[in-house]
Amino acid sequence: MGCIYLAEDTRLKGRLCALKEVEHDRTLSSNLHQEARDQFLREATILARLDHPNLPKVSDYFSIKDRDYLVMDYVPGDDLRTLMLKAKHQDKFISETEGRKWANQLADALIYLHNQESPILHRDIKPSNLKLTPNGILKLVDFGLVKILAPGEITVTIIQGQGTALYTPLEQYGGDSSHTDVRSDIYSFGATLFHLLTNCTPPDARERFISPGCLKNPRSINSNISQQMERAILWAMNLHPDDRPTSMTQLKDFFTGKIQTMESRSLEKFKLKDFLQIDQFKPFLIVASILTVFGFIIALL
Repeated sequence: MGCIYLAEDTRLKGRLCALKEVEHDRTLSSNLHQEARDQFLREATILARLDHPNLPKVSDYFSIKDRDYLVMDYVPGDDLRTLMLKAKHQDKFISETEGRKWANQLADALIYLHNQESPILHRDIKPSNLKLTPNGILKLVDFGLVKILAPGEITVTIIQGQGTALYTPLEQYGGDSSHTDVRSDIYSFGATLFHLLTNCTPPDARERFISPGCLKNPRSINSNISQQMERAILWAMNLHPDDRPTSMTQLKDFFTGKIQTMESRSLEKFKLKDFLQIDQFKPFLIVASILTVFGFIIALL
């Protein structure tokens, strides 16, 4: 997949950079390999134009032989996974007050990305990809799975991949042909907040599809979480995209109290045929059906 190096700028003495080395899938044909590299260059150009306080600045990109490189700001400080594990080791929870500060900053970064002329999806939001600088600024790092949503066409990711299972929605398991949009990042946002405020890893979407009810309410784990924040997390983590907020702005307005209602399709009204309209859900339905039939046969025996 690639590596990230801490590097020093030889022209600007004392400037430290994060150098991301991208190694493309070696099993790709020569044509597809070239397409992936061309896509990398297009997306690197777009990333270099981004300017937001909660995103590391991409300052350059280049290629050496078969490998491509992104030069980004080095972000000092601990990632949120480290901070969460420290709290867990002390038998404590991260306070909702602190979590809200991080959630607001992450939401601002995602709103900025999603509102680009061609919306940009991060697709790998998780605690370890969120770094807190010594001055309290949150940075969303690692654009390895970034996807540019160009209207009417399917794009190729910089690195082929599907994100980290615990924070990935079902629709993202289909690769680049899947129907991902800004609501996929919203699911990962919710799963990340769940983990940070409960010290418990959220069950992955595949497990939830086969075993409904395995996702616990956050307040049953940490009673200090407010009902408002719990509802926001669960809203973002709905399995079907149509049951999530339509935008990151809508979700932020909800958990900050700007709006009081969740304007999306009710989960209770959700029908099985809705899942069948999304190709990526069909394998999970087949597996669940087979397990049910086997269970029935075993019960009869």
